[in-house]
Amino acid sequence: MRIHYLQHVPFEGIAYIGDWAKHNDCRVTGTALYEDETFPSLDSLDCLVVMGGPMGVYDENIYNWLKPVKKFVQQAIIAGKKVLGICLGAQLIAEVLGARVYKNKWKEIGWYPVIKREPAHLSAIDQVLPAEFYAFHWHGDTFDLPHGAIHLAESKPCTHQAFIYQEKVLGLQFHLESSEASIEALIENCGAELVPESYIQDAEAIRQQYGRIAQSNALMAAVLDFLAG
Repeated sequence: MRIHYLQHVPFEGIAYIGDWAKHNDCRVTGTALYEDETFPSLDSLDCLVVMGGPMGVYDENIYNWLKPVKKFVQQAIIAGKKVLGICLGAQLIAEVLGARVYKNKWKEIGWYPVIKREPAHLSAIDQVLPAEFYAFHWHGDTFDLPHGAIHLAESKPCTHQAFIYQEKVLGLQFHLESSEASIEALIENCGAELVPESYIQDAEAIRQQYGRIAQSNALMAAVLDFLAG
């Protein structure tokens, strides 16, 4: 499988996804949007991975690449490519599919449980997702469920944690790809957000749960296996 990823900031790369791709002999290329790199031809990729970032989908006046990103993601979906969106990536997919993206009541930062929703049985990915699992989160925005999408998962502070569209397009608010290094990069670059709130863990609480990374990455592998199948 030929994977191409869109990276919005230097400190949010593909982390474990790169390890999975190497193990499965996938070709990986990327576009660093913060360096004004250009998009590839859609013919050159089988799967588009859209990563996270601290910006919002509505920040087009600040980030001049947001509109082109949305257009490219939309074209990939129309072309029938497999598309995986993580955090901001999921929000971009949701907006492209016509859903509203907006500030959630709560920021969710740290390791929190995700619960599979009953509609997940309508998709083959239901076999991949556990009934409940811990995932790493770092988001303040949320989205409405896009029309035609299947609602896969929720958490206590955030109703729409995951959805799948046409069995090829997957949006995840949470970070199954995270490694210790990628989380430390978020803490270093976005640590000002770690303030006392109901669903924000401090840096030490986050680090104390690094033992969850292996299980999280194993679920990421299962999700990627599903998309590659």
